[in-house]
Amino acid sequence: MTWVLVGGWIAQLAVRLWLFRYHTGPVANPDETGYLLAARWLAGGPGGDLSGSTFYQGGYPLLLVPVFWVTADPETAYRLVVAIGSMAAATAFPLAYLALRRLRTGTRPALLLAFVAGLCPALMEFSGLALTDAILPTLVLGWLIALHDLTAGRSGIVAGALAGYATTVHMRGTIIFGVFVVVVVALLLTRRVPRSAALKSLAVAGIVAAAGLALNRAVSAALYPDGVRDLSGMLADRLTGADGQAWALSGALGQLWYLVTATWGLAGVGMAGASVVALRRGGLPGPRVLAATLLLTTLGIAYTSSAALPDEHRVGNYVYGRYTACVAAAWLLAGLIVLLRLPRPAAVRRTLAGAGILVAAGGAAAWYAGDRLTTYNFIAFDFPEVNFLTRTWDHLDLVAASAAALAILACLAAMALWMPRRARLPLVAAGVAAVHLAFLADIAPKAAPAAGPGWLPAPPPGRVALDTRVSWRVWVPLTYQVWWTALERYQGAPPAGACSALTPLTSGPPAHGWTATATGSDWVLWACPARA
Repeated sequence: MTWVLVGGWIAQLAVRLWLFRYHTGPVANPDETGYLLAARWLAGGPGGDLSGSTFYQGGYPLLLVPVFWVTADPETAYRLVVAIGSMAAATAFPLAYLALRRLRTGTRPALLLAFVAGLCPALMEFSGLALTDAILPTLVLGWLIALHDLTAGRSGIVAGALAGYATTVHMRGTIIFGVFVVVVVALLLTRRVPRSAALKSLAVAGIVAAAGLALNRAVSAALYPDGVRDLSGMLADRLTGADGQAWALSGALGQLWYLVTATWGLAGVGMAGASVVALRRGGLPGPRVLAATLLLTTLGIAYTSSAALPDEHRVGNYVYGRYTACVAAAWLLAGLIVLLRLPRPAAVRRTLAGAGILVAAGGAAAWYAGDRLTTYNFIAFDFPEVNFLTRTWDHLDLVAASAAALAILACLAAMALWMPRRARLPLVAAGVAAVHLAFLADIAPKAAPAAGPGWLPAPPPGRVALDTRVSWRVWVPLTYQVWWTALERYQGAPPAGACSALTPLTSGPPAHGWTATATGSDWVLWACPARA
């Protein structure tokens, strides 16, 4: 069995490396650059000044540190980062298998369903980017398995360590940590787990979280010397005011709609099934704890991330899938379990309830957003699964996406509930795999990018100065491309000793002693020949 898992992991990795074979640098900025700069600084290299930006935490960059010990070349380093993210995402396959086995699924069905789940969009689309989303789905699966082991009387150290580490990766990790503490304390008070195991797990979680807090403080001091973007005031207003609550709740419903739609309705079926398991008395403690934990984590992430999201006048403020993508694979597995293991009447009820979740959440989000879903900025990067379902890339068609997801769910339910018993598993697995492979074919690059000069300036070696008026869309990715030194911000004249300076196109003729060597759409690169 070990060799089967290893072979499946290699296959999953190969698919991702092929999918992202042309990725040579950050495309999702400033997020990717924020994490890459933190990793480079932690490895002993130059950092940068991201003051005023969102804080990109140090837990994920910590995994990338060896990359910058091996190479300083930005393209080579990025390709290695893609490989690390792909390996982490591919690890979701063996973890999904272990999760299914913990839930008493047979060996062969568990292998088949786990492999198919490992190809889901949430585990694919981010694995080739330098984002925390490359590792969070795998971390969540591992955490759920470890928590299940704790309920079975085993050690809770791994569950505590993963919950503590999650707090250093992203703000979503704080929700994971909080849910973990609540669940373990509840288990401890009801005497469902050994006292020593529960206390050890909580202690380990606290120690790792404290270490992560120290790490994040060091990263913040080094890369955000003038402070990070502070959203605490807005968050407080959202949580205490009626209008803020309406924003947070509608945004959370928009995220739930996306989660269910992006898993072809299966997440909704899984949520309906998990709700019954969590609320019903009796039964095995492990599944009940996992159901409650996954529900609390999902709802907590959807609500808090929506409450903390500023109004950027984009459609993604109202319907968004990235934040809940970390639980998508777990919910897809839950939905498959419901369809394939429950008696037909119960499975039908859960399927109808799952469809109801999709319709109700989407309807509420659309009602609150109103015409902003059509007038606000639509960023195709925010909607990969929806674009695939609707075949549109310039606007959100919520109704068409919902209809397409429900149609796929209806087909899967028909195969799972009305086909001959021996054919149900292979048919459902083949159906889900077909959708996943079609999605991969849709997002896969059709050809290599055309060769040509890059759009970023290419300053020569030496000190590089940055006029503070230059757009962040230029200087943020440049901060990563300039691997030998940190950019030096300035106002007025370039600082003494700088070899090159990046200025806005409107800055006029070069300062005395400087010459313009390159020009872009909104920037000019000056060089000082005397210092070359």
